[in-house]
Amino acid sequence: MLDPAQLAALSAVHRRGAFDLAAADLHVTPSAISQRIRALEEAAGTLLITRGQPCRATPAGLRLIRHHDEIVLMERQLATDLPGLLPGQSFGRTPLRLAVNADSLATWVLPALAAAGEGLLFDLVIDDQDVSQDWLKRGEVVGAITSHPGPLQGCETLALGALRYRATASPAFVARWFAGGITAAALADAPALVFSDHDRLQDRWLSRQTGASGRPAFPFHRLASSHGFVEACRLGLGWAMNPEAMVAADLARGDLVELVADSALDVPLFWQFPRAVTTALAPLTGALRKAAAQALVR
Repeated sequence: MLDPAQLAALSAVHRRGAFDLAAADLHVTPSAISQRIRALEEAAGTLLITRGQPCRATPAGLRLIRHHDEIVLMERQLATDLPGLLPGQSFGRTPLRLAVNADSLATWVLPALAAAGEGLLFDLVIDDQDVSQDWLKRGEVVGAITSHPGPLQGCETLALGALRYRATASPAFVARWFAGGITAAALADAPALVFSDHDRLQDRWLSRQTGASGRPAFPFHRLASSHGFVEACRLGLGWAMNPEAMVAADLARGDLVELVADSALDVPLFWQFPRAVTTALAPLTGALRKAAAQALVR
């Protein structure tokens, strides 16, 4: 039987990146954290944490962290169903770590988290929908909103709908960079906005408009903020693929314009989580599906 305190220490060190921060989270001393990690590594017969700045779990450590997270979720559900079985234990204060793309967070996920139930804490990893599944594969999160439909071994995949994007810019930006029309040459010259190195939305839209194969080349600003994207477009810094829900009012007022009319790009989204914790995650799953049904397109 694995020691729950040792598993909790391993999880805390990896997620906080330091022994002293993990100790503060678990209300013990850094020495106690070190002893628990050392004992777990001796039992496992392998290195579980790479010491450094920050500390990070090894692949074996990540597998144990995933086991810890699933056990905590299942015991939380058990404590709800049979409160006399695990008296005095507060599983509701253990955060649920989820991978969420920034645009979903900015448009529809927060209401779902608020509706999922009191007492839940969330630790959100913000990453592009094209790579958020990787966090689940590595065992670093217990659920992910991703653009990958799966299948993913040992996991459930539920379709949520599609987040609709529109290529938008300010009227002044269009007049400056597209005076001769939205041509391939102008698109290759006009600065765009890119969220991160994983962001391919502008690439996909450009390829669709120009018919070019391969990744298109264009100048861009890197800006890791969904709300920042919209404001930067308003200010004429560049053009970008913005969620329709975030720019609908700007388009209606004329503060932003669509580069090419009726050229929306729909990105399907899926909710993935380990099959073993289906029941424990049911309230969150229900809240996500309800919020997605109201905000996403089918």
